[in-house]
Amino acid sequence: MDFAHISVLLNETIEGLQIKQDGVYLDGTLGGGGHSYHILSRLNHSGHLYGVDQDEAAIEAASSRLAPFEEQVTILRDNYCNAVTRLKMMGVKGVDGILLDLGVSSYQLDTIERGFSYKYDTVLDMRMDNRNSLSANEIVNEYPEMELYRIIRDYGEDKFAKNIAKHIIAARAKAPIETTFQLNELIKAAIPAKMRVTGGHPSKKTFQAIRIECNRELEVLKESLEQMIDFLNPGGRLCIITFHSLEDRIVKSSFRKNENPCTCPPNFPVCVCGNVSKGKVISRKPILPGEEELELNKRSKSAKLRVFEKR
Repeated sequence: MDFAHISVLLNETIEGLQIKQDGVYLDGTLGGGGHSYHILSRLNHSGHLYGVDQDEAAIEAASSRLAPFEEQVTILRDNYCNAVTRLKMMGVKGVDGILLDLGVSSYQLDTIERGFSYKYDTVLDMRMDNRNSLSANEIVNEYPEMELYRIIRDYGEDKFAKNIAKHIIAARAKAPIETTFQLNELIKAAIPAKMRVTGGHPSKKTFQAIRIECNRELEVLKESLEQMIDFLNPGGRLCIITFHSLEDRIVKSSFRKNENPCTCPPNFPVCVCGNVSKGKVISRKPILPGEEELELNKRSKSAKLRVFEKR
């Protein structure tokens, strides 16, 4: 199967990065190389792009797609939270722009055996990096009830989290839950019939929650933002595309804090905390896909882009 993934908010992201021809850029979620291709096509021979992805299939697809720029691109297989450390080890002192596209790619969703989607019956996996030991199977079959409840409530924002966790525990006491459709049935049974009529597929929120936990998505994001802002050259920009409110909240609050880190009480006449602003938020409101993009790519519906500029 080809690594098919339509780059979301492509023009808006390229515009947000304000690409300099001789700049150095980091694409921390390389995917199929869609955004990176457009960054590289705007660079001259002095410019360089570092592409990072933890997914083996993505690395393969991007390497092929970006082959025309092989002199100007370095591709690394890793989680983006290690990107700054890896680049520093390679002697890179700073970059002019960083991009993170936090969505699950269409390829990952549609490769049945990866187990990301509730639409296909397959093994419970959901690992973005198949070298990791924790998969959806362990989470569903080994996590205590309270932990399952917490994940589904916090990461899935599902009001039936307690009941879903209870159904999972009861079912796995009889036999392990091995497949996506087995899990679907349990979730369906845990949600009142009249509530299943609206709000899309009943499994959507729980699957999102398990995927986030499996890949430590929110921790990784929290751990990465500060160091990425610090790694930007003056005037450099960090562009982040999120796909659900939990991620967007983390990005929004980090950008605000880095713009205005002062912790002094509001009634203090002068700042005494000594915290200095690292830059400014370019996108006061998140940048959303236009009608044309929504028409072409249904999966872009929940995408939001936020941009921060280093001072």
